[in-house]
Amino acid sequence: MGKKYTAAKEKVDQTKTYDVEGGFKLVPQLVCAKFDETVEVSGRLGVDPKHPEQMVRGTVVLPHGIGKKVRVLVFAKGEHAIAAQEAGADHVGAEELIEKVSKGWLEFDSAVATPDIMGAVGKLGKVLGPRGLMPNPKLGTVTFDVKKAVSDLKAGKVEFRVDKAGNIHVPVGKASFGSHKLKENFNALMEAIVKAKPASSKGIYLRSLFVATTMGPSVRLDAVEVRNQFK
Repeated sequence: MGKKYTAAKEKVDQTKTYDVEGGFKLVPQLVCAKFDETVEVSGRLGVDPKHPEQMVRGTVVLPHGIGKKVRVLVFAKGEHAIAAQEAGADHVGAEELIEKVSKGWLEFDSAVATPDIMGAVGKLGKVLGPRGLMPNPKLGTVTFDVKKAVSDLKAGKVEFRVDKAGNIHVPVGKASFGSHKLKENFNALMEAIVKAKPASSKGIYLRSLFVATTMGPSVRLDAVEVRNQFK
């Protein structure tokens, strides 16, 4: 561990569970790198992802975005392609773009597709699926309303998805945002995650929550406080 990390870790009481207000006041003080570190929330949910009905997945538009430019690709034709371009999509196309991606080109962060072209986009599953880039109707990225889809992604729409161990990891902004903006983004994320609770999930849903910068030590948040706020 470097000197900066050690100094940052000394600011965190490892025996303490911080309330949301205190946790997000502390986190921006724990940066260890010269770049503007991303702030990420991690948590453990009371679900068993082995059962499809307990798979927690969704999206939320963070009120202050995530602090980075999101490169959006749209698979569309005709008027929908024009709408995507007008909305600010970075790459728009159909067959030629699909062929380009199939050969390994992945210079984008999110992908949107209109339903009429998903048959052709489907062959990109092996390329886009493992990277979390495959358009999905449940996430609002397979739609004829490409204008809204592109606008939401550009504005800071993030996806949350529980992993095989029942954990989530979601960015909520940059350390430079300051505590107020980070806390508002966090609240928006938590509200969405709580709404996504499966009906079959029993017992405690939000079991533990942590927040940390890219290179800094983690801060344990009071999961009980968050549960009470969004129950």
